[in-house]
Amino acid sequence: MYQQERAEFIEFLRSEKQLSVHTQTNYERDLQKFADSCKTYSLTQLADIRSQHIRQMVAQLHRQGLGGKSLSRWLSAMRSFFAFAIRKGWAKNNPADAIQAPKSPKKLPKTLDVDQTAQFVNVEGDSVLALRDRALLELIYSSGLRLAEVVGLNLHDVDLSDGMVTVLGKGNKTRMLPIGSHAIAALIDWLSHRKNLLKDSAEQAIFISQKGTRITHRAVQMRMQQLSVQQGMDTPVHPHMLRHSFASHMLESSGDLRLVQEMLGHANISTTQIYTHLDFQHLAKVYDSAHPRAQRKKEPQERPE
Repeated sequence: MYQQERAEFIEFLRSEKQLSVHTQTNYERDLQKFADSCKTYSLTQLADIRSQHIRQMVAQLHRQGLGGKSLSRWLSAMRSFFAFAIRKGWAKNNPADAIQAPKSPKKLPKTLDVDQTAQFVNVEGDSVLALRDRALLELIYSSGLRLAEVVGLNLHDVDLSDGMVTVLGKGNKTRMLPIGSHAIAALIDWLSHRKNLLKDSAEQAIFISQKGTRITHRAVQMRMQQLSVQQGMDTPVHPHMLRHSFASHMLESSGDLRLVQEMLGHANISTTQIYTHLDFQHLAKVYDSAHPRAQRKKEPQERPE
């Protein structure tokens, strides 16, 4: 259905818009979905298609398994197609205008439980790199730091006597955070050996590479991938997973969402609220395993004859 119109539109994308072959293929796929839906609803004229028809098609595609992002792309293709159809005189209005795709559910961040976290951050060995890695991981988990925040730390940002760290977060906002005892001990060990990697005494970065310069974001990510294998983790651990784990464990223990918001440096509490879902999942598991009336009833067994 609408084969000639679709072919002219794709040629327009190729010759005038000069879109890539990959993008053209995506448009062709989306237009085929549109044509199939039109056939289902017996819509034989582009000029007869109204907004309610597009809404019905969105609902149908959603039931067939298309997620929010795919539906948004499909609607974008429809808007472009109908804009071309108006230009060609095939239609008088754009029925896809002002129609939004259903939002995709937010994916919950992956976290480690307390035991898994302890297993990961407990980097064994007394080499200078092992000391650095242990201090780095302990500090991220202890204070819930972002990767950019921990990489950007300078020597004067940490007060080990008071157990506080000052970080520069998003929007150039500064916040002071407590450091846990394990992280303090790891930092003391690392800072006493940091000079073994130092090439320039003027370097102020707390965490430095083997070259003696501030460690990069990518270097931390790659090192954590290596440590994931070394520490026997079931899944690769990335810096933000430690931050997520910090937030989840803090909320689980304290129940204080505002406190977690302040420590994470979230401008809006709605960003922090995702951790309430993680906490609820944990509580639900505990409830299901512990409450006598939460467990599913077993299938009744047949009585012996």
